[in-house]
Amino acid sequence: MTGRTGLLWDNPLMFSRLIEDCGACCEAVNPHMLASPFWRGKFVSLIVPTGFANPAYSNLLPALRAAQGRIRRFVEGGGRLLVFGAGCSREEAYDWLPFPVTYTFSYGPRAVNFNGESRYNSLFAGYDLAAVECDGSFPAHGGETLVASASGEALLIAKAVGEGMILVSSIHEYPSREFLKEFSCGERETLF
Repeated sequence: MTGRTGLLWDNPLMFSRLIEDCGACCEAVNPHMLASPFWRGKFVSLIVPTGFANPAYSNLLPALRAAQGRIRRFVEGGGRLLVFGAGCSREEAYDWLPFPVTYTFSYGPRAVNFNGESRYNSLFAGYDLAAVECDGSFPAHGGETLVASASGEALLIAKAVGEGMILVSSIHEYPSREFLKEFSCGERETLF
């Protein structure tokens, strides 16, 4: 079992400490590294935190677009990708993913409902499911809705791509430790 996670952001985040506390090695991947065709890394998973498309918080979106082919190959090869809310109203915020995702920015607590059993439902473990902080929803997408609000808004979507998995979530909380332990560790690392 190996655990190496790339946390994509402009500078180091406290989120990396949580990932490491869950048993994975966390490597910060800044936009310059991500967009460079010469930089390579091997990971079980990649995580794109909340606010990635909001220029007030991050310059990550142009790098994600520049690396979209590499991201797709990473997932197709067995990698796992977790993407959080864009953090602003930008219709094209997810255009770098290999399937369509439309995001509506709207911050606030939502009651969540699981659409059946999924190993990824553990993302919400330990949270008050009647009031989970979210920064929006996904009104249209090419994936499977795993978790929705009480009013039917998609809050967690999944899409298998090749041998890997992409999860897109609008939860505005850290994922649970239980989820991170499973998502960040696997039998092999995939070249990015």
